[in-house]
Amino acid sequence: MRSKILVITSLLLFITLTSCDTLNQVAQATVQQQGTPSTLEIGNGLKQALEIGTGKSSDQLSALNGFFGNAAIKILFPPEAQKAEKTLRGLGLNSLCDNVILSLNRAAEDAAKQAKPIFVDAIKQMTLQDVTNILLGNQDAATQYFKRTTTSQLTLKFKPVIQGSLNKVNATKYYTDAAQAYNKVPFVTKLNPDISDYVTQKAISGLFVEIAKEELNIRQNLGARTTPLLQKVFAFADRKKKA
Repeated sequence: MRSKILVITSLLLFITLTSCDTLNQVAQATVQQQGTPSTLEIGNGLKQALEIGTGKSSDQLSALNGFFGNAAIKILFPPEAQKAEKTLRGLGLNSLCDNVILSLNRAAEDAAKQAKPIFVDAIKQMTLQDVTNILLGNQDAATQYFKRTTTSQLTLKFKPVIQGSLNKVNATKYYTDAAQAYNKVPFVTKLNPDISDYVTQKAISGLFVEIAKEELNIRQNLGARTTPLLQKVFAFADRKKKA
């Protein structure tokens, strides 16, 4: 009986060790099979990753509560108006202040719909040097590239949409009412009732915050590399950075 147990134990141990060796061999073979991507693969892989990341960010932020429900980028009263907000809430005008904040974020959500084609154009215009710098660069290299190349276009696209949205959801009226109510308080510094520039800047800033998150995710999370091309290109980048 004891000899049978020893034989069975030995067999199980052999199978386990063999299985582990096989898994390791498969893993090593997979890495070797991926190999070094061609220049074309690197360009296509990075652009694919950026299209996925920017598209996901734009879609998330343009959805209902994309800004309003995201504490990291939710748009509040401008810094110069926060004292006014506190004063107005102290006067019992909480509803007015809440309406202002909600409408500012709704305007940003409307504008975010315009971002995707702008990023697609920026990706198409990337040079080989841009691709290399981004792939092997800092964790936010792609985000910084987009900031340099798209901010002016985003501003041009966002501003009229935000202005129209502010009017549509009565944000202009709400903020004007809030500014006028505050400006009636004696001895305060008067507020500018034009809010569209501020919301445009905050909407673009929030968009880049989300893009940076997506970029970090695909650089650090193997599960975010959802295609064989992404896996090959970013595995190459990982090896280069460790070398």
